[in-house]
Amino acid sequence: MAPAPIVPVLLAGGAGTRLWPVSRDALPKQFLPLVGELSTYQQTLQRVADRSIFAAPIVMTGGQFHFFARHQAESMAADAKVVIEPVRRDSAAAIAAAAVLARRQNKDAVVLALAADHVVLDAEPFAQACRAGREAADLGNIVTFGIRPTEPKTSYGYILRGKPLGPKDAYKVEKFVEKPDAATAARYITQGYLWNSGNFLFRADVLLAELAKFEPGIVEAAEASVAKATDDLGFLRLDTDAFSRAPQKSIDYALMEKTDRAAVVEGHFRWSDIGSWDAIFDVGERDSHGNAVHGHVVTTDAANNVIHSEDRLTTVVGVSDLVVVATKDAVLVIPRERAQDVRELVEKLKAGNRPEAITHPRVYRPWGYYEAIDAGERFQVKRIVVNEGGMLSLQKHSRRAEHWVVVRGTADVTIGDETKAVQENESVYIPIGSVHRLANRGKIPLELIEVQTGSYFGEDDIVRLDDIYKRS
Repeated sequence: MAPAPIVPVLLAGGAGTRLWPVSRDALPKQFLPLVGELSTYQQTLQRVADRSIFAAPIVMTGGQFHFFARHQAESMAADAKVVIEPVRRDSAAAIAAAAVLARRQNKDAVVLALAADHVVLDAEPFAQACRAGREAADLGNIVTFGIRPTEPKTSYGYILRGKPLGPKDAYKVEKFVEKPDAATAARYITQGYLWNSGNFLFRADVLLAELAKFEPGIVEAAEASVAKATDDLGFLRLDTDAFSRAPQKSIDYALMEKTDRAAVVEGHFRWSDIGSWDAIFDVGERDSHGNAVHGHVVTTDAANNVIHSEDRLTTVVGVSDLVVVATKDAVLVIPRERAQDVRELVEKLKAGNRPEAITHPRVYRPWGYYEAIDAGERFQVKRIVVNEGGMLSLQKHSRRAEHWVVVRGTADVTIGDETKAVQENESVYIPIGSVHRLANRGKIPLELIEVQTGSYFGEDDIVRLDDIYKRS
């Protein structure tokens, strides 16, 4: 009998601040198309789509991103189980909870834990590494994938291989080493160390038993949070009180550096955690002058730059080895060799309460998104897009009125006790204090321009009376 397919677990709850201003807390890098047309989360779903090898994936993500994760999965026809982590507890608790879920489906389940914000450029070698890892995992090993270094990176962890285990490319782990300095990293390369990719393959029962030896609180919290989990509009929401009890630790610190069951399989595929803009330079396509370019960009006498532009023309003349990133509300210019310093910049922006540090002009909601266009002392203009079947909450405002102009689709508008259809090129006015709702019952996205007038436009001026997405 063929073994049961591997259960992929996608860890999709991180922040990725070193890729600011594109990646921000409100919409982090795993859901963005930084390399290619698909987000890295969608690319990861694509890598585990072969049902002869992989079962339907489990997606672990936070309460801010679960609708977005499901929407991106559905756009690819990926049958994913999205699990809501009610609080951030790092990778150990998320992986433990996923292992508990997988073991409930099959007591002999083998799990593949993947970071949803990584890039893998070679699909078949990745699948081959998973097959080799499966053999090692079946023997009771907790397998990580090691990548042969191309240069002495100081932003990656390193693995020293020990004795071979039998399956091709599989070895016991002799030593884990966290991010070294440049000289040490160069020495590691000559000594045959591998980069630690931070992706893992294991039997669920083995992972939980080993983790219970070193971090029993994490396993207890994971099991209790799954036992008390509830259905939430088709998502599985882990119990908040139980999950909060888990210590906040990565799986590397909690387990992999302590267990004697750690193994490594060398992956013969191109990989990056795209943790910073210089990593985009390493894996992105480049023009004839060595520039990694995305978006509306024109260069003259420029070489070996990363230039990422969203929604606007960005021009670069006579410079080399820079990172230039332009979004609607922020511009970043930094030497490529200092790309790691973006995190420090973001912390400075947060300390100054700059909203650009956390949020985007485009704000995603379960029903679609809205985008700020213009604002003044007594007005604010937004573009609103409502997905097919999307519906905003039944709500009212005490300090602003709203004018809606439909530019695409048909809006189903409720004001007070009356509901009517508003077609393209038609408008509707919602007075201050009126109970109202907007819905899209059509087959195409609904797009409208909203003009708000009044004395205050904060989101806290929304009083929700009814909401299909259960937001308070």
